[in-house]
Amino acid sequence: MEPPSGVLASLWNFLRFLPFFIGLLVLGTFKGIIFCPLVCLIMTVGNTAIILGLWPFHICWTYYSVVRAKQLGPLLKIVICICLPAPAVLWLVLSIIGSILGGALYGFLSPIFATFDAVGEGKSNVLYHCFYDGTWDTVKGSCTVVRDFQDVCYHSYLSVMEDLRRHGPQDGKYYEIRLLYLPGAIVAAALGIIVDFPLISLVALFKGPYMLFKGWRRLFHDLIGREGPFLETICVPFAGLAILLWPLAVVGAILGSMASSIFLGAYAGVVVYQESSFWFGLCYVVASLAIYDEYSNDVLDMPEGSCFPRPKYRKEGPLSKTTSRTFSESSSIRNPPSRTLSFNNPMVDLKPLELLESLFKESQHHGKIFVLEGLITQQDIENAKSGKGSRVISIGLPSYCILKTILRSAKSNSAGILLGDNTEITSTNRPKDAFFDWFLNPFLVIKEQIKALNLSEAEEDYLCKSVLLNGDPTKMKNSGLGSSPESEIRRAELDGIARRLQGITRSISRYPTSRRNFQNLVKKLSENLATMNGDSNKSSNGTIPRSKSAFARVPSFLSGSFKNKTTNTGSDQERQLVVERDVDIV
Repeated sequence: MEPPSGVLASLWNFLRFLPFFIGLLVLGTFKGIIFCPLVCLIMTVGNTAIILGLWPFHICWTYYSVVRAKQLGPLLKIVICICLPAPAVLWLVLSIIGSILGGALYGFLSPIFATFDAVGEGKSNVLYHCFYDGTWDTVKGSCTVVRDFQDVCYHSYLSVMEDLRRHGPQDGKYYEIRLLYLPGAIVAAALGIIVDFPLISLVALFKGPYMLFKGWRRLFHDLIGREGPFLETICVPFAGLAILLWPLAVVGAILGSMASSIFLGAYAGVVVYQESSFWFGLCYVVASLAIYDEYSNDVLDMPEGSCFPRPKYRKEGPLSKTTSRTFSESSSIRNPPSRTLSFNNPMVDLKPLELLESLFKESQHHGKIFVLEGLITQQDIENAKSGKGSRVISIGLPSYCILKTILRSAKSNSAGILLGDNTEITSTNRPKDAFFDWFLNPFLVIKEQIKALNLSEAEEDYLCKSVLLNGDPTKMKNSGLGSSPESEIRRAELDGIARRLQGITRSISRYPTSRRNFQNLVKKLSENLATMNGDSNKSSNGTIPRSKSAFARVPSFLSGSFKNKTTNTGSDQERQLVVERDVDIV
């Protein structure tokens, strides 16, 4: 949609938009006021119960894991055990306060955003959705947040602690601490907090009004001229809402600066320990004020430099790592990407949690085939249900789906990662989210490694088998899905790729929503197995029922195994007929 040209056209467009926006805002605010207390109560009570209930367990198990950790030295274990009560109490207080504030914000803002989203382009029955969206969905969303929070506090926490206990030191050297410099580091960290917190807070409060009026000026300029966030029709309501909520953003930036000043000042202790000099720690306490002042000037597009002194606090190099990072961030801010480039290469609209859900949907898709083939058995499903864990389902199956995506990207010579719906994620159009920073680059590296290996069909089948079944040695030996490469170097390369994929999948399994999606996956696989067993009983009478689901093409490394394996789910002919029937459905 082209923006209006001329002052009168811009003014008329603004006047026509204003009543529409105000009406949606009033309706969304009314719904937010109604549902905010209920949603806040659900999230506060639910999360607080989880926090208080697991807090003694967290303390005891953390002490146990630290003591048993193989990669931590004896002195470091003692120091951690002595300092552990402080973060434990801090977690208890901050998490409860965060649950209250998060519940209130979610309960109030979610109905408002849902009301604006209901009038987006392509929506049908707009009037109904304006009143309904953001009501019951917000209540269900708050319950889902509590459930995901429980999974993170229990299952993800146990997974992290298990890695801490089992992983040995790299290169045979465990982490240790030098007690000689520890008192000086503690004193420097305390001085840094005492000095930086009030001074940085004053600087943030001083620059807050400038940030407020500068942001309003930019937003109102874009609103009248239909530029920037107001260029696309679907973004207009949210951009208009940004004008009203901009003071909250400024307050949040000030509070964030005050909170970050604690960590910025405490970093003086790290400088003392790394440089083995208390003097360098004191120099950093002074320099950190200039670092924050220069960084905030870059963000607000104010004149460069700082009125605070900036002494040298590192032995090597004229520029510290923090300075280099500040300069690089300043360069990126001073030279933002042009609007023309952003519209020619639009950013892919992908949310990390949505991407996780699509991964588990793909796992359900391939899991149906593996249940049919017998690679996923009733015992695997029962182990997954009982909490014992089934590496084939929890790690192998998602890793296999990721591998298929990487193989598809490599074969199509994609510059990035090609998803199943032909959406391509590259380093230029990827969403600006930490999730994609953590996992996209390793996927790109693995893709280039696979392209460089130039895998044959047999090697590709072996890699798929290794990724899926590496956690179950018995199935690896008895699967009958082809032999491993004759070259030991080639086999080691493929096994290394398989281990990296499984390690990435293990990290993904700790994300919020992962546990809930995994339970849904196990439930679906159990239903598929029960349906298949029922179909086998019916087929013994001469009829084969038509499945409601559609399977994709059977992977190549499974195609020859129908003749070599027998399971308790029916004859080979019956299973082959079911596969052919479902392929025809596709």
